[in-house]
Amino acid sequence: MSDVLDQSDIDALLSAVSTGEVEEAGEDVQIFSRFRRDLEQVEIKDYDFKRPERISKDQMRALQTLHESFARNYGASLSGFLRTIVEVRVANAEQMTYSEFIGSLPNPTSFNLVDAPPLDGQLCLELSPLIIYPIIDRLLGGSNHDVFIPQRAMTMIETRLIKQILERGMAALTEAWESVRKIDFKLGEMESNPQIMQIVPPNEVVVVIGFEIKMTNRAGTMSLCIPFNVIEPLIEDLSARNWFMTGKHSEESHWGRHIAGQISDAALDVGAILAQTAISMQDLRSLEVGDIITTEKPAVSPVVLEVEGVPKFIGHIGQFKGHRAVRIQRRIKAGDRV
Repeated sequence: MSDVLDQSDIDALLSAVSTGEVEEAGEDVQIFSRFRRDLEQVEIKDYDFKRPERISKDQMRALQTLHESFARNYGASLSGFLRTIVEVRVANAEQMTYSEFIGSLPNPTSFNLVDAPPLDGQLCLELSPLIIYPIIDRLLGGSNHDVFIPQRAMTMIETRLIKQILERGMAALTEAWESVRKIDFKLGEMESNPQIMQIVPPNEVVVVIGFEIKMTNRAGTMSLCIPFNVIEPLIEDLSARNWFMTGKHSEESHWGRHIAGQISDAALDVGAILAQTAISMQDLRSLEVGDIITTEKPAVSPVVLEVEGVPKFIGHIGQFKGHRAVRIQRRIKAGDRV
């Protein structure tokens, strides 16, 4: 058959359409229209324009894993400081607007700003009164039985006591973020009313990491609010692959620094070998007080400094403030004859 229709074929098609023998081609399915057909099958997903998800799920998992490391270190630090078992764990990690985060906080509470140089902007750290006052009671020598939780702003003394707890959290947070970027977290202003602290616009997207703190028979919550515009320069570094690769090295370096700090105060015997010579056993037995042993080594030549019997340095003998002393000249290298 020919691919080109002649006039008789065209007339036959037009006649068939007009009589209903041939149906017209259906229109394309429209997602947005004034009228919707019953037979339309359109997949529609909900999207909340007030809460856009600007951080991927992988990056959220990386943030959660990072702060799980922070929670372990912070719990260990508080346990040693308070002389009791303190457990800190990550309860949830989610994205929301800043207004939703502020609206979920009690009033009064411990609302603290956190500076994070070299990043621009500030973070928020909120600590629930349900755990603040048991901690203060513990610091003041109480037993945490029948602790009263007052509904008021903290006093100056209570603020200074809880600042010691938060400063330890800043150190643990700095250590946890070292695998991503060197950030020096520092505690800023402290308030009891979260409504007066507006660090970002109300509709700005923030990441909220929720923690649960348990101490003996008491428990409370802690929330870390991270605005998206603060961590936006680091968002590409928060992939799960990079985090898990560096997490192990970070943990190993932490234990290395801990062991080095513990053994740095160990005492060592240090001695300087002025000269060496050989004498016979008979001469050794005949030595008396006042005898002089001569050597072939000049007095101005370098001496060997030994640490626990192992030669480590080359130096020169002399005096310092009326005491005999040895000035270190260089370290003994492998292959040196001493």
